[in-house]
Amino acid sequence: MVASPVVNTYPLSSYSFGTKEPKMEKDTSVADRLARMKLNYMKEGMRTSVEAILLVQEHNHPHILLLQIGNTFCKLPGGRLKPGENEVEGLKRKLSSKLAANSPNMQPNWQIGECVAVWWRPNFETIMYPYCPPHISKPKECKKLYVVHLSEREYFAVPKNLKLLAVPLFELYDNVQRYGPVISTIPQQLSRFQFNMISG
Repeated sequence: MVASPVVNTYPLSSYSFGTKEPKMEKDTSVADRLARMKLNYMKEGMRTSVEAILLVQEHNHPHILLLQIGNTFCKLPGGRLKPGENEVEGLKRKLSSKLAANSPNMQPNWQIGECVAVWWRPNFETIMYPYCPPHISKPKECKKLYVVHLSEREYFAVPKNLKLLAVPLFELYDNVQRYGPVISTIPQQLSRFQFNMISG
């Protein structure tokens, strides 16, 4: 029998949180975002984005750290890669930009683990699929989700206009209405992992 990959999860209370300058969204609406995506596609081709699944534990249950914009919209930390940029290095850059203090000696130790999901955007629309539909020869975006292993203690600096939430897997599971198809299916993608709950 093949052993399950292990993820060490530390208590939320072992991490410290501060704030930094706001990180403004580039777009004010979904239509704006799709229009900008179209423009970038004309210049650079298919968009490649990487996002991080950061795990902590509360009450011996895995929780995922999500960034909340406004009162409802949640997203995984990450973002678009530069053309030709390495996925692992690009994800580290994006994580530092979203969650690290501005001081170079306070950078978290981002340990990028396995890629657990790949999502495709066939058209300039909000809908994404966990496969590329067969009739689509030129998808507009490929999004990859990576497990990122956190050290036991880290300091996160959260942009002032965002909130960092620790959301339990049981709340995400099948909750497409609240979190969308990508985030609500993370519990299934993580089901093959063995969580090593480490108490503080």
